Amino acid sequence: MLLHRERHLVERIGWLRAAILGANDGIVSTASLIVGVAAAAARPSDILLTGIAGLVAGAMSMAAGEYVSVSSQADTEAADLEREAGEIAADPEAEIAELAAIYVRRGLNDETATAVAHQLMAHDALAAHAHDELGLVSGMKARPVQAALTSAVTFSAGAGLPLLIALGAPPTWVAPAVATGALVSLAGLGAIGAAAGGAGRLRAAGRVAIWGALAMAVTSAVGAAVGASL
Repeated sequence: MLLHRERHLVERIGWLRAAILGANDGIVSTASLIVGVAAAAARPSDILLTGIAGLVAGAMSMAAGEYVSVSSQADTEAADLEREAGEIAADPEAEIAELAAIYVRRGLNDETATAVAHQLMAHDALAAHAHDELGLVSGMKARPVQAALTSAVTFSAGAGLPLLIALGAPPTWVAPAVATGALVSLAGLGAIGAAAGGAGRLRAAGRVAIWGALAMAVTSAVGAAVGASL
């Protein structure tokens, strides 16, 4: 029987989430830092130093955070699989009945469900339970190193944009130039992420831009207040 290969967008969710989060956080946090420091009437050299420090610290923080959180997910998945393997070894008939009950709930009759459960258990018992009982899908498997590297690289790329704008803008225009560039970039990033995931672009672009604008507005207000008090 000739089968055609299908690729579903959900297969991208592991690296796509980390990439969008990293780039978004890089733009928002670095642009907010620059706008906040600029609002405090800091010198151009101090603004750039703050932005560079934010890029380095943020990239490392994103990598560490993603690695730790996704590693916890991977550990939980491994523990569930180990537990399931023990249950299969201890009582395979009960595990066949458990699979059959799952297939009955999905619409198969008792006879067909039992036959399917027997065949899948004979082929790869643990894989059958991982997929149908635990809901562990190979395309969505936790990959800590991939998530950490993706987040660090995309954070750095996102953070580099407001830094470049700050470097090229006149000193009196640093804050508005960075804020404008960040908002445009965030909207574009939201649209790209939505397109890659097969979702609506306009809504995603607006959502990301609004939260970015809020972050920069709050940071600017704090920077202006602190600068005025010093």
